[in-house]
Amino acid sequence: MSIFTKRGADAVSSATTEETSKDSILVPFGSGTTYKVRVKSVEDSAEYYAYGIFGKVNTFVPSNPSERNAKGFVTANHTVWDKAADLLYKDAKALKDAGKEAEAEKVSQQAYSFKGKPRYLMAFGNLETGEDIIVDLTKKQASGVMATINKYAKKIDKMAFELSKTGSSTSTVVTLSPIIDMDEDLTDAERANFEKAGAQPFDFVNFENCLFVADEEEQTKNLVVAGFDIGRLGLSIGATTQADEEVTPIEDDPTADF
Repeated sequence: MSIFTKRGADAVSSATTEETSKDSILVPFGSGTTYKVRVKSVEDSAEYYAYGIFGKVNTFVPSNPSERNAKGFVTANHTVWDKAADLLYKDAKALKDAGKEAEAEKVSQQAYSFKGKPRYLMAFGNLETGEDIIVDLTKKQASGVMATINKYAKKIDKMAFELSKTGSSTSTVVTLSPIIDMDEDLTDAERANFEKAGAQPFDFVNFENCLFVADEEEQTKNLVVAGFDIGRLGLSIGATTQADEEVTPIEDDPTADF
């Protein structure tokens, strides 16, 4: 099963890292960063579900991803992180039923932190080099970028853009702004690289090298680092589940970002 849940037009519709391989063209995209780019196609994007806890566990994707429905809810093949989240949601429900609202809310927030959230890889032509680059975006960030791409879809072969990130923490904003006067605002080299970047379509194989993939053993270790009692899942470090128990998923909002 592919680690990507949607690609191209499907990923665009759905939206409206840390460790990479040596062949990855994923570029750093911290706050304050700006790239002058060419949008090679309206479909150069891919959706995936990422797991991780900021400050504790770096973002990863499961080697054997969960099966999800069209709304993003897990329907089968739960990862150990999905199972941990569902157990915590059950804990939260029990606390709420007991009238312990504050404790229930705290546990529910903890449960949410273990859920997989949709993220998006998007590819562009870099006008500094003429080569393809990939950036990794949250759903909210990708939605804004894709809205701009769709707005100028009929002109992307004639327009350059500035891709920028500003702000900090959960308040970061990503914008894709058209460069109106390419003769005035681009150098000769950048204009040449605009043509170079449009010479070949983006190769989707490049997406495969951008993400850190964790097997179940690594995911289990990550659960321990995150502070979850893996014994509740019949797990121990170096061992698999004693029983691949079925956990009934409890639906929450799958659209929120990290």
